[in-house]
Amino acid sequence: MPRPIEAFLIRILFAAALILGGGQAAADSYEDSLSAARSGDTAALVKLLERGIDPDTIDTESNSLLILAAREGHAQTVAALLRFKPKLSYRNLAGDTALMLAALKGNAEVVDVLVKGGAPLDHEGWTPLMYAAFEGHPDIVERLLAAGADVNALAPNRANALMLAARNGHIEVVRRLLKTDVDLEQQTDRGLSADAWAQSNGNTDIAQLIRAARANSPQRSKAIRIEIK
Repeated sequence: MPRPIEAFLIRILFAAALILGGGQAAADSYEDSLSAARSGDTAALVKLLERGIDPDTIDTESNSLLILAAREGHAQTVAALLRFKPKLSYRNLAGDTALMLAALKGNAEVVDVLVKGGAPLDHEGWTPLMYAAFEGHPDIVERLLAAGADVNALAPNRANALMLAARNGHIEVVRRLLKTDVDLEQQTDRGLSADAWAQSNGNTDIAQLIRAARANSPQRSKAIRIEIK
């Protein structure tokens, strides 16, 4: 399987060949499809797709049509695109999927469409839930949890969604995540737990909340019983 950079270069070369081989009309169609996805011109994009534009067309920054529409919050355009079976797991060079960017931007309607369409919730690296927690979007967090997102998935720095919300002071998200089985003992690659990270950023109320949850957690009680034995 090609690595992300290789896949990107393959797509760019393919697009260039298509444009050069098809002349100005192909070039116009390519640019028009990107513009329609960005602006949410669903009717124009559907016409282009029906004429044969690849639903996985990408721009020069490696963003697919689906990523462009999702990032800009165009739920109807995203829904229309899904009928043409784009690759839902496609990630741009920054590692972002359409669902990740919808979660990051707080676009609840787009998140709903993508989740219903089968967009992956979990994968290596950052996930949609982490992005929603990092930005403090409780409604998006709720949707992703209801869909089955893994609360214990880890970012490259070993942080889970709770830790990211705690770091950035998003207490509503923290409260919601504390109702799950999120690992309260997890530490970042620098040795910071969720409460320690919150404390270091001045979010003392969140730090106290997490410490209280840890003190009352079944995981901690079980560990204490084992230690006593």
